[in-house]
Amino acid sequence: MNIRSLTRGDGVVIGAAVLLFIASFLDLYSVDGAPDDADLPSAWASGPVVMGVVLAGIIGAVLVVLSRGLSQLPKVAGLDLGQVGVAFTVFAAWSALGNVFDPLSAADYGSSSNSVSAGIGLILALVATLVMAAAAVATPLVPALQAGLVPAPKPPQPQPYGAQPPGGYGYPGAQQPGQQAGPQGQPYGGQPQPGQPFGAQPQPQPQAQAPQPPAAEFSPFWFAVPVPRPLFAEDGSPTPIAELAPGTWYLAVEQRGPGLVAQTQDGRRGVLQDTSGIQRG
Repeated sequence: MNIRSLTRGDGVVIGAAVLLFIASFLDLYSVDGAPDDADLPSAWASGPVVMGVVLAGIIGAVLVVLSRGLSQLPKVAGLDLGQVGVAFTVFAAWSALGNVFDPLSAADYGSSSNSVSAGIGLILALVATLVMAAAAVATPLVPALQAGLVPAPKPPQPQPYGAQPPGGYGYPGAQQPGQQAGPQGQPYGGQPQPGQPFGAQPQPQPQAQAPQPPAAEFSPFWFAVPVPRPLFAEDGSPTPIAELAPGTWYLAVEQRGPGLVAQTQDGRRGVLQDTSGIQRG
């Protein structure tokens, strides 16, 4: 599971699931006139609340988060894993709303039932499931929620072509210890070249010019995608070989028409056909 592919919306879903789990241990009911030390049940004492609110919400949150972090998504009855998770979160919020309006369901205890209302645990469960469902539904639609939850690391800076370390002792062109530069860059005490008159100053030798690399039309660069996008094989096969996840840097090595030939972190190469909205490193 790729943690860097999680979005801010997924972070909201995870936080709401934690709040729902905490709320399940708080009082399910609130009874007017009950003493402070009264032992009121929690959500785990009510089967409908546990199944329809607590477990449905937590399962939905897990499915939504897994759908973002897994590269290969399994399908449930032909449905995408994330879609099933969103449906669970909406169902949990709907069930929590019904239990808040009628915490005792169909039970009728006469006049005493009028003094029973939803407790703090049930109210917090409603808030948690509403936030969870809203984040799960809105994340694919709101760009602010699609930003990476974990900041992506900075891409490594490529070294300039032909860059040489600065001159110093031990490098070509560096002045050796004990030598003093003489005229025309010749150290004092140096021997004249064969065929050169005695006392004549040595002429500097022309240095060979290093061949210049040909200008490249395309320079590789690092990029990140805003949303998960498929990476297709270079031979044009319609079946994706990988999925690029947001929050991860990939290397573009070649321009292929309107698309890019990208290389994943495990060395696989393929064609990214949709390059809209990518972030260059």
